[in-house]
Amino acid sequence: RPLPSRSQNYSIAEQLTVPLNLLRTGVDLFHAPHYVVPALTPCRVIVTIHDCIHLMFPEYLPGRFAHLYARIAFSVATRRSTKVLTVSEASKRDILKYCAIRPDKVDVIYNAIDDRFNETPDADQIANVRERYQLHDRFLLYSGNVKPHKNLERVIDAFARLRQRGFDEVKLLISGSEISRYATLRRAVHRYNLHKHVRFLGFLSADTLAALYHLADAFVFPSLYEGFGLPPLEAMASGTPVLTSSLSSLPEVVGEAALLVNPHDAESIADGMQQILSDTALRERLTHLGRIRASEFSWESSVRRVLAAYREVSAS
Repeated sequence: RPLPSRSQNYSIAEQLTVPLNLLRTGVDLFHAPHYVVPALTPCRVIVTIHDCIHLMFPEYLPGRFAHLYARIAFSVATRRSTKVLTVSEASKRDILKYCAIRPDKVDVIYNAIDDRFNETPDADQIANVRERYQLHDRFLLYSGNVKPHKNLERVIDAFARLRQRGFDEVKLLISGSEISRYATLRRAVHRYNLHKHVRFLGFLSADTLAALYHLADAFVFPSLYEGFGLPPLEAMASGTPVLTSSLSSLPEVVGEAALLVNPHDAESIADGMQQILSDTALRERLTHLGRIRASEFSWESSVRRVLAAYREVSAS
């Protein structure tokens, strides 16, 4: 059952209130959903660590103390826990790199996607989204947050190169809840004179996003780092051809069902965009393989494996 806590995540108070709540409720096994595990936890512990982003990108934290706290918290969580769960072999490698623990202590249990992305939106919904966003041209779609490791400045650079190659009818649509916080992306758009061709959509509901996946010519996601990377899987389940990064967990997640590019090279990203837009056979192949690949991930399977980890730790 959930353990309520009013303490702020990643706070000193969390180190005190969580153990007290565990003592009060007589819990036998505590599953921490993030990497802060109180050192004095009075029962067996499983921790889920999705990625090592706070160790790899310390600039995302508010200061040096926060980075130090993150490093200590990672160490305490991995040492104090009986088992560590993570979401990809790539994340497991990162955890083992930063934390001195045995490889057999870390279990990989994949994420899965919302079932809505496995279903085809009805024709009215697709028509409404097309009309609402005036989608009368071909377009590339990105969905996710817009933090720097998502590599969107380079995506915009690559898109400018694509247009210089004669793809002037193509638009780029970017959705993400933190768009207003990253003025650098808007500056990049103006630098390349793309303000009429790149659109920032802000946060989208799952239903709207599902319709956009079906309308998009391709989904672009050349991220520099992902613990798992749900958006490419959502796009593949929707039948959208996917261009993604050759780094981190993404090749592991997409398998042979996406076009991989070098995310550090805007020219490589532009080449991938051009290839996926101009090769009908490639798009059809990626659509077919993508749906098959996405079907291999399910929450039912993930839940079974989490429950098996609970039983294993409880019996130890």
